Amino acid sequence: MTTLPAYPTVRPGPLHSMLLAGSVPLFLGALLSDIAYGQTYQIQWANFASWLIAGALVLSGFALLFALVNLLSADHKAGRPTAYFLLLLVAWVLGLVNAFQHAKDAYAMMPGGLILSVIVTVLAIAATWIGLTNLRAGVAK
Repeated sequence: MTTLPAYPTVRPGPLHSMLLAGSVPLFLGALLSDIAYGQTYQIQWANFASWLIAGALVLSGFALLFALVNLLSADHKAGRPTAYFLLLLVAWVLGLVNAFQHAKDAYAMMPGGLILSVIVTVLAIAATWIGLTNLRAGVAK
């Protein structure tokens, strides 16, 4: 006979996990494209970064909606949904600012675009780490 723990860990669902984890390689790709643009000054790298940021914002925006639902339905003693939601929200807002920075002329977006890409990538990785390992959606009843 097996006994269930009083507070089981409930991981994000498969769609939430896919959206959350899918934004990291896109933000990372934008960072690498910014680095490539900074070294070569070929405009196509700036275009790649802009498109990668747009895709990452779509995925992380939907993950943010899932995080909001988890925040509203979670028992706050059962995990850190507030920290996860706030970290993901800050990453999304700074990602939006980064998209606006990348909308400038390619030469004008540097070095601000590169700095924002580094910050957003680190925040997205941290949000994904917390979201996939420590998020608890509630208590079994």
